[in-house]
Amino acid sequence: MEEILINYLSKYITITDELLLAIKESGFIKNFSKGTVLLSEGDLSNECYFILKGCVRCYYNKDGDEKTTDFYTEEQVVISSSYGKNKPSEHYLECVEDTVASVGSPELEAEMYHRFPQLESLARILGDVMMSKYQDTLAEYKIASPEERYLNLLKDRPDLMQRVPQHQIASYLGIKPESLSRIRKRLLNKQK
Repeated sequence: MEEILINYLSKYITITDELLLAIKESGFIKNFSKGTVLLSEGDLSNECYFILKGCVRCYYNKDGDEKTTDFYTEEQVVISSSYGKNKPSEHYLECVEDTVASVGSPELEAEMYHRFPQLESLARILGDVMMSKYQDTLAEYKIASPEERYLNLLKDRPDLMQRVPQHQIASYLGIKPESLSRIRKRLLNKQK
């Protein structure tokens, strides 16, 4: 699994032998079983994750109803908005599948940034990439109809349809499962 992380990092920075050794010796790659809750509402967020294999869902509990806001899969960073801020989380992070992730903490980040300044530059680059993605996702969500959001999800992240329960897909799209069923049926009828 370390190879996945190293290949990803090497897209952005040069991996020195010293950095390679630090990654291999760090032991920050962990396995999580399906259903593991990585973060609960009210907990302090002191860990961030880079998904090597698997799927993590972010959701809020609103009046007893789970509202899914994102799914994170391979080569995606999972970082709570309350990460390292000594502020209680307002959401949950849960493994939808058995998941393997590189796990970071503010202390580990500080140590690695000190030893390898190129990682701090990488964090800024990835932060920009993540911010751009979130801005695009939010704009799309606000201007698209539920059917358009579903079609965009099929186009951009088709793997989720096989990996994630349909009621979580519906929640992510901002609709009820029954509405998702109607959209799927309507689209199927259009294809005939």
